[in-house]
Amino acid sequence: MDLGGVLRRRWAVVAAVAGVLAGGGGLAWAAADGPAAVRAEEHRIQVVAGPGDGGRVTLDATFFAPAGRDSGPAVLLAHGFGGSKADNREEAEELARAGYAVLTWSARGFGRSTGEIALNSPDHEVQDARQLVDWLARRPEVVKDRAGDPRVGIAGESYGGALALLAAAHDPRVDAVAPQLTWHDLADALFPDATGSGPQDGVFKRLWAGIFFTSGGVGSSTPCGRFRAELCAMYQEVAESGRPTPEAIETLRRSSPAAYAARIKAPTLLVQGQSDSLFPLDHADANARAIARNGTPVAVAWIQGGHDGGDPETERVRGLVRGWFDRYLRGDGSAGIPAFAVSRNGGIDSSTQEVVVESATASRYPGLGGAARREVPLTGPEQTIFNPAGGSPPSISALPGLGALDALGAAGGGLPVSDMPGQIAAFDSRPLDRSLRLTGAATVRIRVRADRDATLFAKLYDVAPDGRATPARRLAAPLRVSGDERDREVTVTLPPMDRGFDRGHRLRLVLSTTDLGFATPAEPATFRVSAVSGLTVPAVPALRTAAAPLPAWVWGLPLAALALAAGIGVPWRRGRGPDHDPALADVPLQITGLTKRYPNGHLAVDDLSLRVEQGQVLGLLGPNGAGKTTTLRMLMGLVHPDAGQIRIFGDRVTPGAPVLSRLGSFVEGPGFLPHLTGRANLDLYWRATGRPAADAHMDEALAIAGLGAALDRPVRTYSQGMRQRLAIAQAMLGLPDLLVLDEPTNGLDPPQIREMREVLVRYAATGRTVIVSSHLLAEVEQTCTHAVVMSRGRRVAAGPVAEIVGSGRRLEDAFLEIIGEGSG
Repeated sequence: MDLGGVLRRRWAVVAAVAGVLAGGGGLAWAAADGPAAVRAEEHRIQVVAGPGDGGRVTLDATFFAPAGRDSGPAVLLAHGFGGSKADNREEAEELARAGYAVLTWSARGFGRSTGEIALNSPDHEVQDARQLVDWLARRPEVVKDRAGDPRVGIAGESYGGALALLAAAHDPRVDAVAPQLTWHDLADALFPDATGSGPQDGVFKRLWAGIFFTSGGVGSSTPCGRFRAELCAMYQEVAESGRPTPEAIETLRRSSPAAYAARIKAPTLLVQGQSDSLFPLDHADANARAIARNGTPVAVAWIQGGHDGGDPETERVRGLVRGWFDRYLRGDGSAGIPAFAVSRNGGIDSSTQEVVVESATASRYPGLGGAARREVPLTGPEQTIFNPAGGSPPSISALPGLGALDALGAAGGGLPVSDMPGQIAAFDSRPLDRSLRLTGAATVRIRVRADRDATLFAKLYDVAPDGRATPARRLAAPLRVSGDERDREVTVTLPPMDRGFDRGHRLRLVLSTTDLGFATPAEPATFRVSAVSGLTVPAVPALRTAAAPLPAWVWGLPLAALALAAGIGVPWRRGRGPDHDPALADVPLQITGLTKRYPNGHLAVDDLSLRVEQGQVLGLLGPNGAGKTTTLRMLMGLVHPDAGQIRIFGDRVTPGAPVLSRLGSFVEGPGFLPHLTGRANLDLYWRATGRPAADAHMDEALAIAGLGAALDRPVRTYSQGMRQRLAIAQAMLGLPDLLVLDEPTNGLDPPQIREMREVLVRYAATGRTVIVSSHLLAEVEQTCTHAVVMSRGRRVAAGPVAEIVGSGRRLEDAFLEIIGEGSG
């Protein structure tokens, strides 16, 4: 089902292109907006209607071909439920520019095509697809394997994806298929049961079924739009009772690949969504296993989006589909498609504020049971839960559109959990001693004590150390437990997913009596439930995420870091080396007559002198351009002064001076390798100094950073504030005697700023010295014991903060300099 049609367009019919000729003729034009021109023809294709239709059905179609090229393979592009051929135009033109002949069409009952919706019946929509293959066989632009047999692939999403599989099962001329977000067994999709009992005992997926059947096209006065009357009657009977009839199950299965999977011999690429409560990942798994039994090549890709929303990864999916067709329609052996690919959420890219999507791949598809398993014990007593009268108010798990919140959940946002008190039982694991990656379908064994049928919904949560619970993929596994036995144990298969759980987090199994998306009993009831086993969590260790391409400048960072660390931690002497003044051995910093003029003539620092004593927190205060950062860079030996000198503990500062090993610094913003985690960046930096790991005091630095589980995420996913905290922690590695921080509170929120002030004060209280640059007087006033006010590279005031702030005349004189500079 195409949400673009279901929710956004409200099933409106897309206007057809004017000038289409009736009777199967066409009007051609050229689209030359790409690297190669594409010729497009509008057609009205007559097909045999099928049993009970009477007469013929006219399909509104468009044929795309590369202008001025020889014949090539063909592709049929089928649309999702509620859509039309217009939905596929962009992809069709891309394929045509790549050398394919492409036919798009509006399925019967949609768009400007005539006929009624038969739900991908073999006698109707599948028969239509076979006749479209016949039509392609008559086109000179399409290469033929033999007379009447065009080389053809079929791709489609949801409704169109099922059609691709069904057409491959019923027409051996189909050479490759690439279905997306589609079903295996439509009966099981609408009446799922997590205990594996089958749709006859399943729980009615009321919300999705209502969207599906009551919005089936327009242009009809019947309750089900343009659906065939018998299908409308079937839905109404099921919707009233909330239970499937044997006839309904049989009808739905006739429109399912499950019934014909043994016939599918065309190589199959299955793309399924992880945010999909309509057709979850287990439908792609069932299709993959059934088709692979035929000896047919199969590949499986799990993407972020789905019918519930989320990132559709449009460009990536189109690339996979095209690569699949290149391989099996053109015989291009270089078009490598992994047997298993999983899109993973890599957090938020702080530079673009977009969700980072990473692709992990493996050379073999292991199924939902994974290639390895880990048992996670659960704790919690037997709990009593209630089914409210009328099943209201219900808990909320999956809804159309909620899948988009999974990305926000990874960044700490998303919709709050909506579980009704009294209706849920929860069982928690202990905090994880190491991170865990669930890839597949976890299982658990539960006991239900009831005197009637119990309808329950099992779901999984990620519980952070602070107690905040985040639903995993917002999916629920419904199960119906018969009340024939008052005390019954059942094995429950939870919704399949790919989900990481950080160290220190807990897994929570929740069992609810209600869910907004499903039909639940109206009678009030009481159940007692308990978990009699732990969670069996599948994993696929072979999945590997390829490193994302990095900008060229990134490769220079390791060398720069090594050079800087070497200058800080490794003695590097020129001639006799820096001279030493014993009288200043206990003075952390003394600057005398420091001057720096840049080649463009700008005088950045002008005859600056200052002295900092042990235990002080010195604020270097001034507006942007006052010379603060240039002073700090000369202090670190990164910029050579034109005049004057800098001494740290009596040693004159020169590039690579050994005394720099007693200094920790953070100047001009954080700079890290974006593809490495925060922890790996700190470790790499310290190892580059050549000093023993025990001297790093890594735990103290990590406590200062306060990044928690984010330390094990790539730095490119960090916010500005997180990068700032990591940079301050890096400066504190080794607990240096002199700590220099340039604008350390940039990007921090107020609580973090307060915490940073406390950290700096405590740090100086141990006898160490801290220098902080800032352009904010209030910040220096609240953090520092002493201050030096700079303007135009000169010192305009210096002394204890209380004295500077308390002396109105001194402060006024200092800031008149600053104001004068700004107004000039």
